[in-house]
Amino acid sequence: MTVPLTPSRPESLPEVHRTVRVPSAGGFLRKLLAFVGPGYLVAVGYMDPGNWATALAGGSAFGYTLLSIALLSSLMAILLQALCARVGIATGRDLAQLCRERFPKPVAYPLWLLAELAICATDLAELIGTAIALQLLFGIPLILGVVLTAFDAFLILWLQNKGIRWLEALIFGFIALIFGCFAIQIALADPDWSNVLRGYIPAASIVMNETQLYIAMGILGATVMPHNLYLHTALVQSRDYGRDLDGKREAIRFSSIDSTLALSLALLVNSAILITASAVFNTAGRTEVAEIQEAYQLLSPLVGTGAAATLFAVALLLCGINATVTATLSGQIVMEGFLRFRLPPVLRRLITRLVAIIPAILVTWFYGTSGTAQLLILSQVILSLQLPFAVVPLMLFAGDKTRLGSLTAPRWQLALGWASAALIIGLNVKVIIDLILQG
Repeated sequence: MTVPLTPSRPESLPEVHRTVRVPSAGGFLRKLLAFVGPGYLVAVGYMDPGNWATALAGGSAFGYTLLSIALLSSLMAILLQALCARVGIATGRDLAQLCRERFPKPVAYPLWLLAELAICATDLAELIGTAIALQLLFGIPLILGVVLTAFDAFLILWLQNKGIRWLEALIFGFIALIFGCFAIQIALADPDWSNVLRGYIPAASIVMNETQLYIAMGILGATVMPHNLYLHTALVQSRDYGRDLDGKREAIRFSSIDSTLALSLALLVNSAILITASAVFNTAGRTEVAEIQEAYQLLSPLVGTGAAATLFAVALLLCGINATVTATLSGQIVMEGFLRFRLPPVLRRLITRLVAIIPAILVTWFYGTSGTAQLLILSQVILSLQLPFAVVPLMLFAGDKTRLGSLTAPRWQLALGWASAALIIGLNVKVIIDLILQG
């Protein structure tokens, strides 16, 4: 049942707020299963088509080198999402609501605009990725595919009406299929596993080489996505956990386990894309494969079987459809949290889609398929530039002892969280300086 918003204390995602019962008794596994779900909805954003573009470009151009960035980004994401769960459960508020309530309007409204920009950049990547998958699988022209993706709003609306558990189950099923597709891809690609393991060790060239750093920042933005921080603080409140201190501690514990497991699976998928690109394209001397369509066309002759290309396209389509869920819910959370203004979910989704469709249609119209990869990578770099404006408020709230009390994040989490924020800001500054000097 929908709970109406009130001016004084609106609930986050009222359609699903505290709708999943948490058993008061039972073993560890039974309670964990009650909390499993939000982490996988969040993990969807970590394997969207934007990740594909950055991973394909990085793997084909630099081999396994950027696996270290995928690993670092995922570790940062695991930490930040655990802090999101803590903040959402401890305060009963999502990140957008906290920003509105605790920052002055000259700060809160720019944060809202930046969050909306990040959601539109995410939606742009999902839109183009889904359209490309439709073209590869069914021959639908790219521009028509871009337009057709606007109608996924009705799919999302239907899923929301079915209930959060149905939505979580469907998303988990899609993730399992994506993982299966890439498990087969890896087996067909037959990578050099010793080089794969070395790729997880950071290399100085990532910072020294401007192109590597640009793609690395795209991987970072595609992995640690700003809108996911808003999303997770709201989704954890769909569980009907105990309101007392012990109940909240238990909820924080199980929610953190849920997100850690889900994001570990997302790391495997992201690594698989980069490993496949490196093993198939970089090894064969095809170091400039960035377009998803080009990767699709080259997979079959280089791997030796047509199944590789088909699995590639199917996984891309599932990733695109999956990721629309996170953008829809994040858009609702950001708008309601910052503005306390609600639109029907289908209308909110169509508005977000229309904003993303305009640049996508322009690029595909003027540049065709050759411009989609650069647009995808640029959208992920934009996400990276927006990231500090979500991470810094999150860290401020996670360490606020006056409001969280004994539920304040441990010192080691705060130290690592602030170190992550500093690293993100430093790398963003380096990218901006490089772009200015190039210009």
